[in-house]
Amino acid sequence: MNILETNEVCKRYGDHTALDSVSLKIPEGIIFGLLGPNGAGKTTLIRIINQITAPDSGTVVFKGHNLQPDDIAHIGYMPEERGLYKKMKVGEQAVYLAQLKGLSKADAKRRLKMWFEKFEIGEWWNRPVEELSKGMQQKVQFITTVLHEPELLIFDEPFSGFDPINANLLKQEILELKKKGATIIFSTHNMASVEEICDNIALINKSRKILDGTVGDIRQQFKLNLFELSYIGDAEKVVKLLEPMAEVKEHEQGSINHISGEMKPGFTYNQLLQTLLPEVQITQFSDVLPNMNDIFIKAVQNSNTD
Repeated sequence: MNILETNEVCKRYGDHTALDSVSLKIPEGIIFGLLGPNGAGKTTLIRIINQITAPDSGTVVFKGHNLQPDDIAHIGYMPEERGLYKKMKVGEQAVYLAQLKGLSKADAKRRLKMWFEKFEIGEWWNRPVEELSKGMQQKVQFITTVLHEPELLIFDEPFSGFDPINANLLKQEILELKKKGATIIFSTHNMASVEEICDNIALINKSRKILDGTVGDIRQQFKLNLFELSYIGDAEKVVKLLEPMAEVKEHEQGSINHISGEMKPGFTYNQLLQTLLPEVQITQFSDVLPNMNDIFIKAVQNSNTD
């Protein structure tokens, strides 16, 4: 079942089209990467899902029905622009924000104490927010976003400003939330994070969706028939055997030889292996898939020339 669908969603601000007929389907229980260059329309779409603004046309469906005002109780949103009150004490503000999400004061305090201990910020409970580092403020905002255990979580650049240790802590917590059943929309420019934690992605450029699917399927879609091969045997013989079917790009020779190359049109990996196996001992063979950063750049460039 899809927890969220957007159907032909459009949004304009004067002469500027922020979203142009964007349709997405987000299954329950996955981490969904919402990607795109700055100004592509990602934040506008997130604001529509959170009912901060409304689409000019199109519909948003949440759990099988058109999005309703009270659905916001089942959604947690951490925007890229952090919004804590600088003069309030950390604990006081966290309890206030939790109560806005429907928790009782006692329940809010109990849950917050657990999260503050987990994130090692308990000693800051009675300190004003302005005394916290940017990273600590982001921890507080993350906690207040997930505290009411919403079914759908939306994080806009959640790792921005975090050092590697705390970014990893946050990543593990996001994966744990998924394990507990939450669906997560994850907007970021960090393609390494996308490869690590996202199940599906959609790429928006210049207000339109230009790509969507599972991360695995998209990497297969953009692959260039590149391969890496390690073997023990006669290097010159291997080069001659490969010449009709592949272009050798690099060839390192030693006790174990390593080749990287590209298949020529009309030939398959099976043919390559069947040709080499009687002649050499193959110790490793892999299909080289493009990383999400390369795919992001290529897809955006291609859409800009359409």
